[in-house]
Amino acid sequence: MSNALIEELKWRGLIYQQTDEAGIEALLNKEQVTLYCGADPTADSLHIGHLLPFLTLRRFQEHGHRPIVLIGGGTGMIGDPSGKSEERTLQTEEQVQHNVEGISQQMHRLFEFGTEKGAVLVNNKDWLSQISLIDFLRDYGKHVGVNYMLGKDSIQTRLENGISYTEFTYTILQAIDFGHLNRELNCKVQVGGSDQWGNITSGIELMRRMYGQTEAYGLTIPLVVKADGKKFGKTEGGSVWLDPEKTSPYEFYQFWINTTDDDVIKFLKYFTFLEHDEIAKLEQSLEEAPHLREAQKALAENVTRFIHGQEALDDAIRISQALFSGDLKSLSADELRAGFKDVPQVTLSKNTTNLVEAIVETGISSSKRQAREDISSGAIYINGEREQDLKYELSDEDKIEGEFTILRRGKKKYFMVTYE
Repeated sequence: MSNALIEELKWRGLIYQQTDEAGIEALLNKEQVTLYCGADPTADSLHIGHLLPFLTLRRFQEHGHRPIVLIGGGTGMIGDPSGKSEERTLQTEEQVQHNVEGISQQMHRLFEFGTEKGAVLVNNKDWLSQISLIDFLRDYGKHVGVNYMLGKDSIQTRLENGISYTEFTYTILQAIDFGHLNRELNCKVQVGGSDQWGNITSGIELMRRMYGQTEAYGLTIPLVVKADGKKFGKTEGGSVWLDPEKTSPYEFYQFWINTTDDDVIKFLKYFTFLEHDEIAKLEQSLEEAPHLREAQKALAENVTRFIHGQEALDDAIRISQALFSGDLKSLSADELRAGFKDVPQVTLSKNTTNLVEAIVETGISSSKRQAREDISSGAIYINGEREQDLKYELSDEDKIEGEFTILRRGKKKYFMVTYE
């Protein structure tokens, strides 16, 4: 069973580094293993850049192991220097608690909690807040050499620009987490992104110094890199969040369906639970009929369903199809806002009702002469319907839910029009 798990992780490209490859495999073969992955609550939602380590942890759960999901209510008060070129802005205790609650809710979509083999949700504030400064320095700081910490990449990369003592000590706090979970919950493996290697090995080293020989291992996941070298998980509008209020399910679905041919098979292996043969068929379809985009559809459907549920996926597909066909009147104002989030938005002056004047004022057409030509030739659409009457007057009937009108020229030039 566990050999199969390791082979699957390797096939999916999910193993970047292991502290002891043979030791981890032997451990997985002999017992049900408790392992953990953590996230600091830097915001009240995770984004898709956080997903891969937790999806990997979920794969362990699928194979019968017990995951611990750690939300860093304590470490989130400090800030991880890993991957950062400058100091984080400290958040208030109230903001961190708000973020903890938001992320905790999202974890219930990713994991099964409460069953015999269910995941365990913990907050490191529960134990870190009990450690006094004197205890921290005597019980933990005494076991960590400054030279050892200076050797960590997360520290070295910050030395030139400067790093506060607060963030310098972060790796000790995370090391305390691993030790606490090892002693209290028999947690033997920490999983994290590749940027967490230094923090993971610090935890193992601290346990070795404090408790002597301790069975503890680390496994990291590769950094997700797109084929074009651009940062994964970012759009022109910013991060792609798991919170549907920050990134709607439609936008979430569109992010995945727009994956390039060069990336889609890798992302199917990374982010879905599809089996080998299913992904092989999609890879074949990609090679033989790339225009069908079957691999992209499977990726978008599986990830959206997993994060937001079937109903939200159905809505995302329905919105996508309506926008593609131009059937805008079948969509609500909120759905259209999501669909046209990135199109130009203009406000028409209250005296402008004539269509010719409106499309000049919005910039859809460059002049009244061009506007008349565009209307006459059938290139202008109001809420998805062609309009060729040069004398057409915009009215309240053209306002979707009384709020705005979608004007379009040709196939792709859209404007969302509001009114004074």
